Amino acid sequence: MTLLLGAKGVGKTLLLKQLRAIYAVKAAEEDDEAVPATIATIGTNLVSFTVGKEAITVREMGGAMAPIWSSCFEDAQNVLFMFDLANRQQTAASCILLLELISSPELQKARFLLLFNKIDIERDMRMTIIELSSLIRLDDIVATSKQDVSFTEISARNKTNLDVIVDWIAKGAR
Repeated sequence: MTLLLGAKGVGKTLLLKQLRAIYAVKAAEEDDEAVPATIATIGTNLVSFTVGKEAITVREMGGAMAPIWSSCFEDAQNVLFMFDLANRQQTAASCILLLELISSPELQKARFLLLFNKIDIERDMRMTIIELSSLIRLDDIVATSKQDVSFTEISARNKTNLDVIVDWIAKGAR
């Protein structure tokens, strides 16, 4: 199973809805151009879809539920952790959440993909990957983590690089 985690308001629910719209069997019934409406997740969202021959299940847990995220660590092979490039004030809290996940004994064998969301927002309204990487000391996190840690820029709203996420998940399922 893949966990989708991150602080409140980073775009996790929208990402999950977009993945479902692209890859789920019922995608033909949904409007690909419309951005799905979202509300903050209270609890969890669970979405399953198939890519090629790989069955993929993603469990999103709301950011407000961070204190009980660990209840789902046991079955997690992959962790998608999302940052919001447009919310500088949330960067430190997100980094602390990420470090707690990486140091969790239950996730020592999990792979991590860090998602830097909202690249669709105008440059002066968001951080660059270089800025965020510097603030959270991404090079140090990658170098010292026992887990495989990768990262990518995405736009959940515009569906930019969502294929990278799915390919990464599918690769870990093999």
